[in-house]
Order: sequence, then structure tokens, then C-alpha cells
Amino acid sequence: MKFRGLKHYSPRSIYTRAAIIIVVPVIVVQVVVSFVFLQRHLEDVTKQMTLTVVREIQMIVRQAPEASDQEQLLAALAPFLSPLQIDVRFVTRDQVPAADLLPWIDYTGRQVQRTIRGRLPEVLAVELPDTRQARLFLDTDLGPVELSFDRRRMSPAAPHQLIVTMVFFGFLMTAIAFLYMRNQLRPLKRLADAAQAFGRGHTVPYSPSGAIEIRAAGSAFLDMRARIERQIEQRTLMLSGVSHDLRTPLTRLKLGLSMLDEVDAEPMLQDVNEMQQMLDGFLDFSRGATETAPEPVNLADLLGQIVEDARRGGASVELIACVGCEEGTKIMLRPMALRRAVENLIGNALRYGNRAEVSLAMTSKFLRIRVEDDGPGIPADKRAEAIKPFQRLDPARNQNKGGGVGLGLAIVADVARAHGGALRLGDSQRLGGLCADIVIGR
Repeated sequence: MKFRGLKHYSPRSIYTRAAIIIVVPVIVVQVVVSFVFLQRHLEDVTKQMTLTVVREIQMIVRQAPEASDQEQLLAALAPFLSPLQIDVRFVTRDQVPAADLLPWIDYTGRQVQRTIRGRLPEVLAVELPDTRQARLFLDTDLGPVELSFDRRRMSPAAPHQLIVTMVFFGFLMTAIAFLYMRNQLRPLKRLADAAQAFGRGHTVPYSPSGAIEIRAAGSAFLDMRARIERQIEQRTLMLSGVSHDLRTPLTRLKLGLSMLDEVDAEPMLQDVNEMQQMLDGFLDFSRGATETAPEPVNLADLLGQIVEDARRGGASVELIACVGCEEGTKIMLRPMALRRAVENLIGNALRYGNRAEVSLAMTSKFLRIRVEDDGPGIPADKRAEAIKPFQRLDPARNQNKGGGVGLGLAIVADVARAHGGALRLGDSQRLGGLCADIVIGR
């Protein structure tokens, strides 16, 4: 498309686009009407009116050669000047202006000037000081003559009034259109805010309003939000119920195996422990990030507690940086879900590596929690698959390392999405292993 490059320069806000849709047609209409009025109507009328005055002046000029002196000429013209409402007087050469006088705001003066000079070669100067008076200086055999008459005989009175009136009402109607447009777009903005908040894991009160189409979109959004919440609730209840029901037979198996010889029971105890870990993973995945409501959290303190708890368990973990963190700053987050996500990242880092580093970076637009390790990392072509639930890139290695059922990164990604963010995997520049970022918009 030829206009595809213009998308980079077009405004992104619906308010700005609607404003352009309103303002541009108004301006175009005013420019076209003004041009047509000035070029096709006002100038034609002015030219016809000026030609009438020019013919009267030509008659006066023709009387000059028949007179022997100035007084005789004025006496000969007296019967004609009164009906024509033209004042004539002789002036000296010094009283003749050196140039024409034409105000720049005079819309019809230029047409009057062109018509007079085109039809009267005797004209020495044309003065149009205002819209009510006109003066012409002519060269005759008896000397320069000044002719004064009503300017309104050559052009319509105050022609700029139409343009001023049109511009005024254009601004007035544009302002009214802006107010109406704002009222029409406000329900759409509320719908967008509610959808954005739900995408970030917040449920804000919303009721459809506005035009029929916006009400229909709002009702569809409420139905979709209700279905998603119901699906999440059903998933949570199902996995929680399955996990809870399986704990009872596992407990009985553990009790029965505890009565056997340790050597004989060790393989079966390992299988039972693995099943227990699977159930715990199922339960964590079923909880997701919806078990608690968002609350103000000091993220730097929360990460410090997580790292400290991991170090008490003998893990080699460090909180190395906190960029842009102001003391006492709190952000609306789900602390339990975020703790679970960071602990999963630290657990994965220590499972495949020897040490892990945690860092935090905060700006006015987003925050980033980064966990790096010195393990083998994940190939770039398998990172998208690694985030999917129940996916294990190397089942044998994961089982040997106690990797569960492949829900660790899926839980982290679920928590990040619930906060309106995402989980990004990459290569660690510091430690050479995996670099996992939880990026959340503010």
C-alpha cells in the first residue's frame, strides 16, 4: 500500500484521530467556500461596481480638454458631480502620493486597484484608506485632479464580515462537536480501561453505557470476563480436588512403606515422593495468581526476604542490584503469587546450576525481576516450548534432578500474565547460564 508509511505519523489516540476527523473537514470547507466566494463572487461583483465608477470618471476626464482653466472645468462639471456624489479638486504635484495606499486587510482593494489602472491610464495614484472613502489622483491637461467618493460604490461594504462570521461559527461548531465527541468516547475509554485492568489481573467495576455499539461491546466484555473467571475457578477447583483426593492414598502408601525394610522400601518411597511433588506442582499451578487480591507491596523488601529464605536453606543466592528502587515505594501486586514465581525461578536456577543471582530494576513504566544462573541454559529455539505447561525439554535429566512435571516456568509465566506482564528467557551475560525476566508494566 502507498499509504502504509503514513501509519508511523498518524496519531494513536482515538481522541486525536476523532479531532482530526472533525477539524479537517471544517477547515477544508471554510477554505473552499472562502476561495469560491472571493474568486467567483466577491471579485466579480467588485469589478462590475468599479467599472461603473470608472465610466463616470471617464466622462469627467473627457470634459477637461474643453475647458480653458481649472475654474471653468469645475463649473462645467458641477451639474454632474452632485448626482454622481463625487468631489473634484485640483492639487499640486507635491500633493500627489508617490504610491498607492492599500491596507493589507482590504479583501477587495486589489481588485479595485487593478480595474482602475487597467481602464484609466491617466491615474497617478489610488488611495483606499478605509472601507468608506476612496481617492483617485488623475493627470489632466490643466493639472493633477483629486476625486473623492464613497468607497462602497466600488465594492460591497465590509466583505470580510462573511469570512469572520464563517470562521467564528466554524470554531463554535467545532467546540460543540468536541464536547459531544468527548461524551461519546468516554464510555469507550472506560471499556478500554476495564479491559486493560483485567488483562493485568485487576477486576474493576464496569457497567456498559454510551451508544448501542459500545454497549454491545461492553456487554460482550462482561460476558467474556465472567467466562474467563468461571473457567479459572473451575480449573482451580478441579486440580485442587484431584490433588486433595490423591493425598489420602499417598499418605496410606507412606504409612505402609514405613513398616517395610528401608532398603526394600527406598525405591517405592522415591516414587511416592515424586508423586507428592507432582501433586504440589498441580496445586501451585491450579492456584495461579488469583488466590489473593492485589495489595501494596514493597518489592525490594519482598525479594530480600525470598533470597534470605533461600540462603537459610543452604542455597547460593544473592540479591545483587536494585536499580531505580526508591525507599518505601510500594506497588500493587499479589505477593504470594509473586513469591511463588520467584522461588520457582530460583529453584530452577539451582537445580541446573550452582549459584543464582537476583536483581530488580524499576522505571516509571515497568519493573523487571531478573534471575540468572550458571547452568547450561535453554536453547533459543526451545524457550517458547519450555514455558508451556507439562513440557520437559529433557525428561531424563529433569527426573534425575528432581524436575517435577514441567510446571515451574509455566507457573511463573501464569503469574506474570496475571500481573499484566510476561516471562522472557534469554542468556545470562554475567553467569553464562539462563536469564529469566519477569517484566510487569506499571
